[in-house]
Amino acid sequence: MTRTRSDDLQAKRQEAMGVLSHCQTAEIARHLDDVAVPDHEQLRAPEDGLVMLRGRIGGDGAPFNLSEATVSRAAVRLGSGEVGFGYVLGRDGAKAQLIALCDALIQSPCYAATIETQVLPPLRARVAAERKRKAEETAATKVDFYTLVRGEG
Repeated sequence: MTRTRSDDLQAKRQEAMGVLSHCQTAEIARHLDDVAVPDHEQLRAPEDGLVMLRGRIGGDGAPFNLSEATVSRAAVRLGSGEVGFGYVLGRDGAKAQLIALCDALIQSPCYAATIETQVLPPLRARVAAERKRKAEETAATKVDFYTLVRGEG
C-alpha cells in the first residue's frame, strides 16, 4: 500500500500535536514569535469542557465510564483557507489556540517548512530530553526481584 500526500500530512499533524501537547504555552508562543504568522480568524474561540474517560475491565474486557477530564479546545482558519484544531487536557485556552494555529500552519504549503524547521525541532528536543530524564529517574528506582530455589535433600 502506498502512502499518499494526505497520509503524510496527517502523520505530520499527529506527530506535531503530540509534541505541542507536551509543551508549555509560553514555550510554544516564544518559538512562534520568530515566525511571520499570517492573518487568521478564530472559528472557535478557546473554550473549556469535559470529556468522558473510558476504561476496560481487565484492560480488554467490557468498557465502562471511568471519569471525566477537563479539556480546552480552539479552532482557527488561515486567510488561505487551512483550518487548524487544538485540544489540550486541562484549562489552557491560550495553549489550545496556539496549537490550533500551528496545526493550520503545518497544512499551509507556505508555512509548513518554517514550522518544521523553526518551531518543532527545539520543542521536540526539549520533550525528548524531559522523557529521557524521567526514564532515568524511573530506572534509578528499579528493583530486581529474584527467587532462590532451595535444594531438597
